[in-house]
Amino acid sequence: MMQFLYETLAGDAYSPQSGETPALHWQRSAPGVIEFTPKAACDKSVVISAGIHGNETAPVEIVAQLVQDLLSGERKLAVRLLVILGNLPALRSGERYLDVDMNRLFSGKHHNYEPCDETRRAALIETLVSEFYQAAPETQRVHFDLHTARKPSFHVRFGLMPYVDSGTYPAATIEWLRRVGLEALVINHAPAATFSYFSSQQCGADSCTLELGKALPFGENDLSQFVGIEQGLQALVSDEVTPDNSAEAMPVYKVSQELTKLSEAFRLNFAESVENFTAFERGELLAQDGDTEYRVHQEKEWLIFPNSGVRPGLRAGLMLTRTSLEEWIA
Repeated sequence: MMQFLYETLAGDAYSPQSGETPALHWQRSAPGVIEFTPKAACDKSVVISAGIHGNETAPVEIVAQLVQDLLSGERKLAVRLLVILGNLPALRSGERYLDVDMNRLFSGKHHNYEPCDETRRAALIETLVSEFYQAAPETQRVHFDLHTARKPSFHVRFGLMPYVDSGTYPAATIEWLRRVGLEALVINHAPAATFSYFSSQQCGADSCTLELGKALPFGENDLSQFVGIEQGLQALVSDEVTPDNSAEAMPVYKVSQELTKLSEAFRLNFAESVENFTAFERGELLAQDGDTEYRVHQEKEWLIFPNSGVRPGLRAGLMLTRTSLEEWIA
């Protein structure tokens, strides 16, 4: 039986492959990409992606096991499914990215950079996902993009909902996220160049970025932390009821401000080792960039994704405030 992850990481010469089991057809249209089609009728088209950052291995291990379960017949398939491992050279080298952060390249933003492996891969992924959804326009469209954070978080498992013009999200999607055990949910405030925003805005998918723990090398992940996510994905592709692995609470945050690096003079006013969801009080200085200061405007704001090493013009951190889940449900 084809070993999807092993063959992808080995980087051997690639040629399109396809096959079938008694219940499904499968084909590989590109390296690190495999599409499954059930032989029975279905009403849902699902994209599951991981490895958009090459050092985020826990999601890759989870997705690779799901692929093997489908190929072996251990897992029933009841949806159209496209599985994507994103940044293959970075996955093989254990790096976050080699030239450009791939999750800044979607919705055509890859045209803004000099061509490289990552810009070409982002463009290919856009095409593959668009064609996958267009092939079954009557089906419901779903996309979960699995990541791990660069550093520890007070919430080990959290989701980021892409900005939507309507300002609300399907109740079924929110319920799935709750049942898989997310410890927090973040509502984005503006369009972005992320994969989940592309699939939502350009393809009309119900999308979410899932952050699962801290980035670690292959073989060092404690996958027991993500049993709820694993079971949720299994239930999703089999069109079964998702087991309830919900945390005691799933607080919801919305983006209150973005710390944008304007120049190489940008400096954070705290150690970059601080955990995601660290709280800051009103008036505290967060960062400086020449004459520009970033301070806490609300009574309390929480920080995620601090990274002063990004290129000028890009986000160097996000500040959040708490919000009510009910106001975001359609």
